[in-house]
Amino acid sequence: MTALVGTSRTSPSSVLEADHHEVLDAFSTFIRRELLPLDEELPPDTDQPPSDLRAYVRGRSAQLGFYAGDYPEELGGSDMPFSAVALLHRAAGRSGCSLAPYALAGADGPSPMLSSGTPEQIKRYLEPLVRGTKVRCLALTEPDAGSDAFRLATVARWDGPRNQWVLSGRKTFVSNADRADLVIVVAAVEDEGGGPAGPTAFVTPLPVPGLHVGQRYEGMSGEPLFEMVLDDCRLPADAVVGGKAGVGTALSSGIDSLSRGRLLVAAQCDGIAEFALETAVAYAKQRRAFGERIGAYQHVQEHLVASRVEVESAKLLTAACARLVDDGVDLPENAALAKLTSSQTAVRVVDRALQVHGATGWIRGHPLEYLYRYVRMMTIIEGTSEIQKVIVSSAMGLG
Repeated sequence: MTALVGTSRTSPSSVLEADHHEVLDAFSTFIRRELLPLDEELPPDTDQPPSDLRAYVRGRSAQLGFYAGDYPEELGGSDMPFSAVALLHRAAGRSGCSLAPYALAGADGPSPMLSSGTPEQIKRYLEPLVRGTKVRCLALTEPDAGSDAFRLATVARWDGPRNQWVLSGRKTFVSNADRADLVIVVAAVEDEGGGPAGPTAFVTPLPVPGLHVGQRYEGMSGEPLFEMVLDDCRLPADAVVGGKAGVGTALSSGIDSLSRGRLLVAAQCDGIAEFALETAVAYAKQRRAFGERIGAYQHVQEHLVASRVEVESAKLLTAACARLVDDGVDLPENAALAKLTSSQTAVRVVDRALQVHGATGWIRGHPLEYLYRYVRMMTIIEGTSEIQKVIVSSAMGLG
């Protein structure tokens, strides 16, 4: 099946894309000319491209200015508005090309948390991530905390005589832990009086003594996840992100990072939903049953029209929230609204598209069979749908 790499300029949501057509067209050309030929060489039932191919795509995209495009040019980015980056993530999801998402920074790329690092940390850690030459992971979630990621059992204590931090605890569901060049660990730190100073982010190259990658978790689709164990892991004093001033500040910087991450997940979901809908519409126009194209039947039309309404609504919400970020309005509830709406929309639209295809879409190797498994994680990652509802309800003053 031919992937979709263009952008629609007649949909209602296109009014929020007008300022970014040039970069969207360039990104679509990159997918069509360079990524699709590589994608077509992969076995049809490949869920995850080889790591060396992903590294090539990441590096090539960074050369062209797409990867981590919202970071400053001096770090290797393109100074793009956040709204443009969100549209690129939507375009990657809509393309139907399995390599396209790896052309944009995700869980392996730069983290906004490192933007508040010291000049030395930015040079050593953030710049190579922006340029796509290194991969990172984030050790945040814990087995007993779930989405309450800042009620931490992982602790960091200060060993004054040795001028070191000592970290102990266990993290779970860590992406990229098997191949990361560096890790950001969030731990609870006690202040000098013995009380809690708040969650603190530490950054360190890998491997490091005392930090072990444990159990590997294989999911329905997507990247494997890992357990990470810290057994009196000793880090230097300058491992705190932001230096001494960064102690206890991971909560605020982490919320900003999560909010932007949620908007990018929402954008990718919008693209996936678009791809599924357009694939289903094309199939409904050519597949015949009982002497008619199945698109002529009202039950099939109901699947497609309901999906169209939801897709356009989700795209508009995500694009508007991303533009507000550019305007300095970076509210957690906006990201929660977009992520909740877009992820649930994508799940429903992919389900309807597979229903329109029937057995054809169910067979292993068909794009919708993979998307049906893949899209289900979108209502879980970056905070479950239930967590997004908690954020929104709290913003409404409901507790």
